[in-house]
Amino acid sequence: MKPQLLKVSPGPAHSFSVRQDNVPNVNNSWHFHVEIELVHFHKGSGTQFVGDNIKRFNAGDIVLVGSNLPHYWRYDDLYFQENTSETAYATVVHFCENFWGDKFLYLPENMPLKIILDKAKRGILIPGTAAQKVSGLIQKILLSEGPLRIIALIECLLTIAATEELTTLSSIGFQGDLSELESERINTIYDFTFKNFKDKIYLEEIAAVAGLTPNSFCRYFKTKTGKTFSQFLLEIRVGYACKLLIENKFSIKHLCFESGFNNFTCFHKNFKQITGNTPQDYRNQYKRGC
Repeated sequence: MKPQLLKVSPGPAHSFSVRQDNVPNVNNSWHFHVEIELVHFHKGSGTQFVGDNIKRFNAGDIVLVGSNLPHYWRYDDLYFQENTSETAYATVVHFCENFWGDKFLYLPENMPLKIILDKAKRGILIPGTAAQKVSGLIQKILLSEGPLRIIALIECLLTIAATEELTTLSSIGFQGDLSELESERINTIYDFTFKNFKDKIYLEEIAAVAGLTPNSFCRYFKTKTGKTFSQFLLEIRVGYACKLLIENKFSIKHLCFESGFNNFTCFHKNFKQITGNTPQDYRNQYKRGC
């Protein structure tokens, strides 16, 4: 997949960047950057892409994304509607692996930092209990100045490194193609799919959107993403079904069709295959967690 190269500026007074995003369309496209990214979603939800991993993201999630790993957070459509009361809000930290010097991570005392940043090359989701502690440390980074700012970042990374139940996101075999030439094409495919996933998308239709023949499109998409377009579309639909299960406004059979599936048996099978749970179990687990 060929994402956009994003330039991140730390500002003249700082060696790394920390900011608060209050609009849902910041970096709302498939992109990458040399800086490592640590993001905490305070408000908002949508679909998360990290490497070849696709899943829902929700308020409270914290993700660490390694250098040059393509990623994309697409907020749900409701955040873009006029006069909506729904708000999106995230804190984002960007830093280069060597901003503290080329030898810093290779000091024996800093081995935990080196290990966690190596793991982040596949993307890491920080689990619930640890996320609560890390969220406070991210706020500390935001409010600190001078050497305390760097110390707060180190403390945050060490907390993540000491967490045992981290979730690795992208597969070990994923290789992002970092050329910028195809970024417009792949983002066009993404946009079209999100706008139309509830309907049947014909191969000829999506191929035309990409400006390719159907056979060329299949090869292109598999080469760039490591998965077929059919699998990609399934994951988008299942992710949307997860959103509807959490909202608990529809019966499971109803939300099957709302998510773009036209067969309940097919929906049930694919949902369990992708999430590891039946739709009912997924809904029950969320209720227990509330």
